[in-house]
Amino acid sequence: MKTRCVFSTPDLTAARAAMAAARAAGVDDGDISLVAREDIELEKIPDHLMQGRNDFYPAAVRGGVCGGGTGLLLGLAAAAVPPLGVTLAGAAAMTVAGAAFGTCIGEMVGFEVPDVVSRRFKDEIAAGRILVVIDASKDRLGVAEPAVARTGATPLPFHAHTVLT
Repeated sequence: MKTRCVFSTPDLTAARAAMAAARAAGVDDGDISLVAREDIELEKIPDHLMQGRNDFYPAAVRGGVCGGGTGLLLGLAAAAVPPLGVTLAGAAAMTVAGAAFGTCIGEMVGFEVPDVVSRRFKDEIAAGRILVVIDASKDRLGVAEPAVARTGATPLPFHAHTVLT
């Protein structure tokens, strides 16, 4: 499991220095991303460094789990009531249908919801600062965080476990 940490930098030059320090500390390129105001993103930041700006994937997973759980409970309840005549295979089908429906709804909702980093540090982003987001193991972060901080990047109060990275 990886842990996500976030640093704030005043401009793209400082963000690049922070990224170079993270790479030198052993963090893979795919585990480093940037978050910035849309006008800065469009003009200056390459697409491969941009972090998704919405909560699409986590919301899809949550929707699938909740929908599947609901489908399972409804299917088992329907199987327990004799006049309905639902078999265990029918309950399994209701579980799959609930998971599919929940995933679809979760994706639609998540597409419109900003990701957790963008929500938490919206004032930093609005002020024109560029956030450097690093996802790495605890051991790798132990080396990378001090190295990135030495470049002048400001560590922000955010450490979260990531599952979908």
